[in-house]
Amino acid sequence: MSAAPVSIAIFEFLDSTHQDIQDHVRQLHGLVDAIESDGLNAATRALARRVLNYFNTEARQHHLDEEKHIFPALLASQDAEVVQAAEHLIQDHGWLEENWIQIAPSLEAAANGNLWFDPAELRHALDVFEALYLDHILLEESLAYPEAKKRMKGIDTIGMGREMARRRVMAQDEVRALA
Repeated sequence: MSAAPVSIAIFEFLDSTHQDIQDHVRQLHGLVDAIESDGLNAATRALARRVLNYFNTEARQHHLDEEKHIFPALLASQDAEVVQAAEHLIQDHGWLEENWIQIAPSLEAAANGNLWFDPAELRHALDVFEALYLDHILLEESLAYPEAKKRMKGIDTIGMGREMARRRVMAQDEVRALA
């Protein structure tokens, strides 16, 4: 298999994760709507757990994928705009993590059947989280990924894909061990 199609597959995987992230953000909005209108029930508790697990595992793994395999190629660029974009995206990951740390306890409570949190505050935190994610994804898909594809052309990315898959298996094993 040639290196170029594998690179494309890595980026298709990263793009599909962006779609999954946006889907889970929409699910979070639906969850807050449901909590505000009906409180907690088995369905909202299960949804809270699924979304919590997704952002605690897959979304974090996605950020690590980018930091290990995509951003280094951008940071090595001679183009100041590309370097600045990569630095901005790395900083975004920190902000997203900080926002998530604010949101996660409310979801954990909801998943466990507790409503000690203010759904309006959760909605506000979610709005901030969503806005940051949308801007972040836009910058990645419009500038970072196209630039990284150019810089990684001809590189055998099979090892990258294996490392990404191995890390996900380990993360899922950790989640199962905690459950």
